[in-house]
Amino acid sequence: MSITSQDFQRARRPEQVRLRRHAILDTAMAMLRERPVAEISLRDLSERVGLAKSGMLRYFDSKEAIFLEVLDRTRTEWLAGLTAELPRPATRETGAPFAEPFAAETAVAAAIAGSLARQPLLCELVSVTGGVLERNISAGFARTFRQRAEAGTDRLSVLIRGCLPELRAEQARVAASAVFVLVAGLWPYATPTAAVAALAGVPGGERERFAAELGEALANQLAGISARAAHVPRRPGVYRTAEHTAAQRKGPTR
Repeated sequence: MSITSQDFQRARRPEQVRLRRHAILDTAMAMLRERPVAEISLRDLSERVGLAKSGMLRYFDSKEAIFLEVLDRTRTEWLAGLTAELPRPATRETGAPFAEPFAAETAVAAAIAGSLARQPLLCELVSVTGGVLERNISAGFARTFRQRAEAGTDRLSVLIRGCLPELRAEQARVAASAVFVLVAGLWPYATPTAAVAALAGVPGGERERFAAELGEALANQLAGISARAAHVPRRPGVYRTAEHTAAQRKGPTR
C-alpha cells in the first residue's frame, strides 16, 4: 500500500495516524516475506510505502521499531491460532490417558514446534530481536515492546498449563520462555546464508529439521519441568532450584 505525500499531510487525526501506521506495517510484513531483515533498509521500506524516510520516522522511531511492531503482530496472531493446534489436556484424540512416560509433554512440544515451523516470519524476527532489532529503539518504545513480549510469554504459559495442568503457573512460564529462547538459537542454523548452505551441502538449508529439533528440545524442557514438578511441594511461589535440591539432598549442615 503506497501513501502519497498528500495523504501524509492529511494524517493528522488519531484514526488517520493509525491507518498510516497500519499501512507501513503491512508493507514491512510483505517485504519481510520476500527477504530477510538484514537485506531491508529504511530507504527500501520508505520507497515501497511511498514516503520519504523523514516521513516514516514521524510514525515510528526507526526501522527496527517497525520490525518489532511486526514481530508483536505476528506473535499475537500465532498465539491466537495455537489453541486449536494443541492437544487436549493429558489425553490422546481417542480420549484415552497418555500411557507412555512424558507422552503428554512430547505431544505439546511437537504441536508448538510444528506450529512455529509454519511461521517463518515470526521465527526470523525472534532470532534477531536481541542482537539486531533492540539496538536502535528509544527507551520508551523498548519498555512498551518488552511489556508486550512479557504478555505474549504469559499467554503461551497459560496455553501450556492448559495442556499440562500439573504444572504450576511459574513452571509453565519457564517453559514458555524457553520456547522463544530455543527458536532464537535454532532458527539461524535452519536458515543459513547461501554460502554456508552450499558448503554444508544443503542447498535449501536445514529448515526441514527445525521442527524436529525444536520439538525434541521442547519435549526435554517440558519433561524436565514436569519431573521436577512432581517432587516440589504444592505451595504458592515455591519453585525448587537446582541449588535448593542439592542442599536438600545433603541435609542440614553441621
